[in-house]
Amino acid sequence: MGGTAALEEKLKSLPTSPGVYLLKDGAGAVLYVGKAVVLKHRVRSYFQAPERLAPKVRAMMRHVEDLEYIVTSTEVEALILEATLIKQMKPHYNIRLKDDKAYPYLRVTWEEDFPRLLIARKPGNEGSRYFGPYPHAQAVHDTIRLLRKIFPIRNCTNQKFRNAARPCLEYYIGHCQAPCQNWVTKEAYREMMSRVERFLEGRADEVEKDLLARLTLAAENLEFERAAELRNQIQAIREVREPQKVAAGTERELDAIAWAVRDDVALVQIFRVRHGRLSGRESLTLTGVQGSSEAAIADAFVTQYYANAQEIPPEIIIQALPESADQTRQWLKDRRAGRSVSLKLPRRGEKAQLLALVRKNAEMARDEGARREMSREARIEEGLLGLQHTLGLAAPPQRMECYDISNTQGTESVASMVVFTQGKPDKSQYRRFKIRTVQGANDFESMYEVISRRFKHRDQALDNPHLKRFGETPDLVIIDGGRGQLGYAVRAMQELGVGEIPVFGLAKQHEWLFEPDRADPIILDRDSEALKMLQHLRDEAHRFAITFHRQLRTRRNLRSLLDDVPGIGPKRKRVLLGAYRDLAAISQASVEDLGRLPGMSMAAAESLSHYLHVGGEGTSQ
Repeated sequence: MGGTAALEEKLKSLPTSPGVYLLKDGAGAVLYVGKAVVLKHRVRSYFQAPERLAPKVRAMMRHVEDLEYIVTSTEVEALILEATLIKQMKPHYNIRLKDDKAYPYLRVTWEEDFPRLLIARKPGNEGSRYFGPYPHAQAVHDTIRLLRKIFPIRNCTNQKFRNAARPCLEYYIGHCQAPCQNWVTKEAYREMMSRVERFLEGRADEVEKDLLARLTLAAENLEFERAAELRNQIQAIREVREPQKVAAGTERELDAIAWAVRDDVALVQIFRVRHGRLSGRESLTLTGVQGSSEAAIADAFVTQYYANAQEIPPEIIIQALPESADQTRQWLKDRRAGRSVSLKLPRRGEKAQLLALVRKNAEMARDEGARREMSREARIEEGLLGLQHTLGLAAPPQRMECYDISNTQGTESVASMVVFTQGKPDKSQYRRFKIRTVQGANDFESMYEVISRRFKHRDQALDNPHLKRFGETPDLVIIDGGRGQLGYAVRAMQELGVGEIPVFGLAKQHEWLFEPDRADPIILDRDSEALKMLQHLRDEAHRFAITFHRQLRTRRNLRSLLDDVPGIGPKRKRVLLGAYRDLAAISQASVEDLGRLPGMSMAAAESLSHYLHVGGEGTSQ
């Protein structure tokens, strides 16, 4: 623990106000962000005899050499600021909701005359309604697929919708009402979408009653085809709702939250109950929980999860109350536009039984994860040992690198370097290269260039901090390709004095390994963990290379296309390329959005939109 005079002075001058504090190391990196009702009391509690601190806090305080604090007006403001800073800074010693930014949402595009259901990575479009976040993109896809079985929701892009000369196949199989042909009115379609929205809110009972009333009316009016459509929708809803009776005894709307801890991770389960039925379940992960109390875990999860949630129920039951329960309730109330939120730990009754069920699911997820991890670790160990013995290495390879080349007829030629550390992908170490010296499609010379650059970077890494990750020496190098690519890679390594590093070529046709100066290939057992590990390494290198190549190719095509648009010059082209990742993104943007870009005018935006939707239909992509 640091004891500088400057730090001592800060400790003496701490205010008695509520606020947020940041504990930092000697380099200024934030190690921990916390909130306090009284900053002076809370922060000084860290600076006491190490034996009186919790193990996790003791370990952190060994690195603390500075602190910063931000005074807030209220305790609730401190809670909000703490959650924001944790999300932005990702301090090492804070409990964090894993990859919360990646959780997808379901978006209902109410700003369109005929709304669609889309996947969104974060809320943002004004006029849309968002549901989520969901723990996996697959959950959103499944939800959309289910709803499109029940309701005829259009799923075409706006460009196809505007240019449709006739109904598509979706209409003829009963999955769309052909609004593109004006075969359904805007009012009737949006009324149907309001039922979709109620269904997503968990109000399936209301939707079913509404459909039953419409079915009765259609039958009375002898509209038998319409009645049959409504009957099918009702049956589909009943089939979906049938397995949801787990929470039928709990009539109020609520979220039930419980978790189970394994090492430094808490596996969290949320059951969403709406109108007495289980309308959804999420599985999420908190990291950095080792040594933390149940109250601290509850505090971290509730503030981070509900900061992004599009819907907050009137009641939340949870297996432990947060450390600052009163402030958290007030914050939830503010997030719910002034409507109160009950945050409780039930001790008896149906809600306690429901919470026990959620806890059981969390424990099962924890145990299943532990079994999978043990199995995975065993497979990794078997694979590394297999590579050591089969390839004659001195030890199991701790760092493996694989290289691949990607181009299209010699254009936009790129290479990838993928790294596995202790048998697992180490994505922070991945690197990609643009081929500089080779003209045309020459994978052999391209491989020579890339291997030369990689190991030159190794020698320069000590003097150049930007190249420090090239400073590691691999235990094993794999070249994606046969003898040709391998030969050029070996020549580059020998010229740079690293010829002692084991290097092999992996040819995809037969999955054979080639070794320099050995005539016969090494043929690994097809079911061996060693070969599976090499295939995973090679496939990662191929994926990483081809993704980079496609990005460059798409940008090149987009630049070429923008050159043909009247009113789009070099400056506006740079602005568009900086604002949108590809042609599809520009096509989906409104004229107003395009016109608001720096240097763009409404006339130029209209010209671009017209070209993309009408004048550019014959343009090759």
